Amino acid sequence: MSDRKPKSGVQAVIWDFGGVLTSSPFEAFNRFEVERGLPADFIRQVNSTNPDTNAWALFERSDISLDEFDRKFSDEAQTLGGAVTGKEVVSLLSGDIRPDMVTALKRCKEHFKVGCITNNVSAGEGAGMARSHDKAAAVADVMALFDHVIESSKIGMRKPDPRIYQLACETLDVDPNKSIYLDDLGINLKPAKALGMTTIKVLSGEQGLSDLETTVGMSLR
Repeated sequence: MSDRKPKSGVQAVIWDFGGVLTSSPFEAFNRFEVERGLPADFIRQVNSTNPDTNAWALFERSDISLDEFDRKFSDEAQTLGGAVTGKEVVSLLSGDIRPDMVTALKRCKEHFKVGCITNNVSAGEGAGMARSHDKAAAVADVMALFDHVIESSKIGMRKPDPRIYQLACETLDVDPNKSIYLDDLGINLKPAKALGMTTIKVLSGEQGLSDLETTVGMSLR
């Protein structure tokens, strides 16, 4: 793998934020579930039930307020046999930044256009939904590296809507067939792949970074 020249033909690397540039919120969900005596992946179960119309989907599109999300998510959790409020879930969303991934983003920016597509909610500070000012500042520094950022809560559209990937490519003025997209959720990768993008499922920081290096043909560390 070359340290100098990337593979020819790549125009853009587009990133998800949570679970890619930060640690996955699913880790925080699982810790919360253990503490509450809930089944493993219970919060993900609530989020995946009626995925286009549930509280989570509505909140990520800014169709409902935080207070409405709090009540609606609680009702959905109770229907599935658990007690979790929406505000408790929001408090778990902000992960820790992965420094190696940020370095990779900077290296990519030297050769390609870089963009971000993030499903987020209007809670916390900034695009990363940070729960503290210091973390929000760190997230803002990362977001400033991108040529363009698309936030679901600002545009009223969320992954996996195919239009959001097309919008990212159009805004960056790149060919989807010459673009790479990283996300930690397979459901969000399928529409990107169908559009022609090369996709990378990020299961861990190290795995995602290694796969990206292989795809672009250069070291990103």
